[in-house]
Amino acid sequence: MEKSLQILGIGNAIVDILARVDESFITDHNLIKKAMTLIEADRSAQLYADMPAGREQSGGSVANSVAGIAMLGGRAGYIGKVADDQLGRVFRHDMTANGVTFNSAPLLDAEPTANCLVAITPDAERTMSTYLGACSALSMADIDQSQIADSEIIYIEGYLWDREHAKQACRVAMEMAHAAGTKVAFTLSDAFCVDRYRDDFSQLIDGPIDILFANRDELCSLYQTDDFAEALSMIEGRVTVAAITCGDEGAIILAGGERHLVEALPTAVIDTTGAGDLFAAGFLYGAMNGFDLAKAGQLGTACASLTISQVGPRPEAAALQELLASFA
Repeated sequence: MEKSLQILGIGNAIVDILARVDESFITDHNLIKKAMTLIEADRSAQLYADMPAGREQSGGSVANSVAGIAMLGGRAGYIGKVADDQLGRVFRHDMTANGVTFNSAPLLDAEPTANCLVAITPDAERTMSTYLGACSALSMADIDQSQIADSEIIYIEGYLWDREHAKQACRVAMEMAHAAGTKVAFTLSDAFCVDRYRDDFSQLIDGPIDILFANRDELCSLYQTDDFAEALSMIEGRVTVAAITCGDEGAIILAGGERHLVEALPTAVIDTTGAGDLFAAGFLYGAMNGFDLAKAGQLGTACASLTISQVGPRPEAAALQELLASFA
C-alpha cells in the first residue's frame, strides 16, 4: 500500500535572513567564512543590525530539501519547532504554501523562532550565523510515530546533534523508521558539524543510515584526510547509497559497488546558499519516482544549478517544474 508521504524531514526550523556583504564584513565581525556558526540572541541582534538590507524566507537545511521535493510534486512532510511569533508564522506559511505537511505545534511563551543570518560575499559564498531559538526545543514530544511509519523516507540533518534532546529524538525516530520499513536519509550538514560529532556520525553510518548526503569537505572531515579519493573509498559500501557533491565538478553517487559520476551544469553562480539542499531534493525526488541513480543525480545537480543562479535557497516552483519536465 502506498504511504501518504514520500519524504518526512526532521530539522532545525529556521528563517533565513540573506544579505550581500563585502569581504570586510566577514573579517570585521570575526566570522568563519563558509561555515555555520551557532550564536546567542545578543550576537544575532548585533549582526542583524550591522547587515545591509536583505530578504527573509523560511529555511533550514532539510526544510529546504523537503520544500524542493514538494515543489517538484512530491508528497512531503516536515517536523521542526517554531515559536508562535511573526517569524514562526512566516516559516509555517512558506512551508505549507509549497505543499509541505507541517503539523508541529508551535512553542508558546518561550524563545523566539530561530534565524540564520546569511552573509553572501562577492565570490557567491555564504557565511551563516545561526541563533537556534525555538528550534532548540525539538524533542521526543514532536516525533509522530504514525507519520514516520506512513513515510517512505525520513530525512534528518546533522545540525540537530547540537542539542542533546533533539539528538535523542532523532535516534528514536530512526529506530521507529526501520521498525516500520521506512528508510533513513541523513546529511552531514557542515564540515565543522562533522568535526564536533565525528564519532556519532560514524556510528550512524554503520548503523541506521541508508542514504547519506555529504559534500567533499564534509566527507574528508569525517575521515580526517585531505585525500578525497581516500575518503570516497572509506565511505563506499558503508551505506546503501552515498551521494557526494563536489561543487562545480558535479557529484558522485556510490551504490552497490558502482560509482556514478554526474557532471555539473555550467552556471553563473550568484549565491551558493542551499545548493546541497536542493541537490538532495532533486536526487530524492528522482529516486522515489522511478529514476535510476545516475538520472536522479542529474536531476539533483540540475536543481542545485538552478538554486545557485539566484539569491536564496529555494527556486520558484514553476522553475523547478519546468526543469523536471525536461527530464521526461
